[in-house]
Amino acid sequence: MTTTYAALLRGINVGGSRKVPMAELRDVLAGLGHTGIATHLQSGNAVFRSESEDADALAAALEQALRTRFGFAVDCLVRDATYLAAVADACPFPAAELEGKQLHVTYFDRPVDASRFADLDAEAFLPEEFRLGDRCMYLYAPDGLGRSKLAVALGRPRHVKGLVATSRNWNTVAKLVELTRD
Repeated sequence: MTTTYAALLRGINVGGSRKVPMAELRDVLAGLGHTGIATHLQSGNAVFRSESEDADALAAALEQALRTRFGFAVDCLVRDATYLAAVADACPFPAAELEGKQLHVTYFDRPVDASRFADLDAEAFLPEEFRLGDRCMYLYAPDGLGRSKLAVALGRPRHVKGLVATSRNWNTVAKLVELTRD
């Protein structure tokens, strides 16, 4: 029996550095024995099927294969279809009423406690808001991520130190749910 997963690669194909062409990413995944491989956009989203039920082991193997192939480290998170759908379903913001660029999900490699962000004066950033979820954070940024002061504050080292984190806009979140649906 196989499980459908999404691999979320962090920090590739941005600003002309750390290039990982999607065709080569598909080759790397195939080389690891995965099937049903597809990529979405150029920002490091891949869907695949595996007989393994250990998402962390899949991420570690993919990270090693990417390091070998490209010569640099790429943090990867691997999440199954059930988790991705649950994150979308649990969104505390009215996703259907918002533009995809206004809502983002940051996926973390492990659970994150609210105490990490206790020093933030959330009211100072309104109407921008964030909420924590299951190994994720939802960010409502009405003017988009590029103009979000809250996103900058949330990304400071004191808040994310020691975490692997990667963000996707709501359009990508929804597309990954669709692509991983069996």
